[in-house]
Amino acid sequence: MQTFVTEPLDWPATAPELRNQVRTLVAEHGNADPVARANSWAKPDPEFSRKLGAAGLIGMIWPKEFGGHERSPLERYVVLEELLAAGAPVGAHWIADRQTGSLLLRYGSEEEKRRWVPGMARGEVYACIGLSEPNSGSDLASVRTSARRDGDDWIVSGQKVWTTNAHNAHVMIALVRSEAGSERNQGLSQFVIPMDAPGLTVNPIIDLAGGHDFNEVFLEDVRLPSTALLGTEGNGWKQVTAELSLERSGPERYLSSMALLVELIRFAGDKDSESLRALVARLAAETWTLRLMSASVASKIARGEDPALEATIVKDLGNSFEQAMPELVQAAVDIDPAGPEALGLVLGHLLQTSPSFSLRGGTREILKGIIARGLGLR
Repeated sequence: MQTFVTEPLDWPATAPELRNQVRTLVAEHGNADPVARANSWAKPDPEFSRKLGAAGLIGMIWPKEFGGHERSPLERYVVLEELLAAGAPVGAHWIADRQTGSLLLRYGSEEEKRRWVPGMARGEVYACIGLSEPNSGSDLASVRTSARRDGDDWIVSGQKVWTTNAHNAHVMIALVRSEAGSERNQGLSQFVIPMDAPGLTVNPIIDLAGGHDFNEVFLEDVRLPSTALLGTEGNGWKQVTAELSLERSGPERYLSSMALLVELIRFAGDKDSESLRALVARLAAETWTLRLMSASVASKIARGEDPALEATIVKDLGNSFEQAMPELVQAAVDIDPAGPEALGLVLGHLLQTSPSFSLRGGTREILKGIIARGLGLR
């Protein structure tokens, strides 16, 4: 039976310099609102994204030929955790940097790579992922959005939902059914779809807290050139499952509530409370453990391995942790979630938004099924 194996991490010698660089950029940009620092990888700020791009902190592992910087995956990991720990507003470019650019470089046509990737590295081109569909829940294999050939072109029709960042994105990589009559994970392909393509419409989904992260995307006979096919026709399921390993294992899977832990530590600093100290110790220990697990997955990806099981475990445990934190703090601290204290404001925000954390990248039930199969339990 395979289990999760962590390993000693050999952090790059450039790590201290990179940490200082990120901290300086964040301090110069300014982010005084404590609520904005919570779940910051969903908070877009194009100006800050462009600053990171100019500093060489987006597309770090990509080839220089396409605007990247050919740094190591662990150097990139150092930058990501610094940005998230600081609550930096990285939502605009996050998906493009995390997975879309790398996916284009691996599978995309030369035309599509040159059209999109350099702008992503500059922090000027943003992406979204077209996976979930209405009435499908987390059953990704039930994709009904279709692509049919029309001469050398493809015509795509259907609907995607819960599409994060679609309202800011310039491009979407969508999983669609390219073989008529196929079922489940057969006959699926990925396509690169410009968000300004005729026939594509984005409608917002506003959450209960008034936030706008999610969207529904309608595709009505969207015409795409042959170069828009990403990778091999019919290979979409294999490609997208490999992509999900990148999506599920990063530090964003346990740092979404980091701003709350920071404010809790500040609040507890001058309090003579054993229970508060115990809660801080517990949350800090769990954060450190998840960091080790997440960085171990990054290290394996850097070696060319496919730690799909480990990535799924990190996502499941990380989401459980960052969802539980607001409830644990609420039970331990008598504070008004409406403010005015920073701890109360961040707590109130996360109590409303954290239920959505386990929807991103696959629900908890789906993840547990993947883990069970990986461990040979089903």
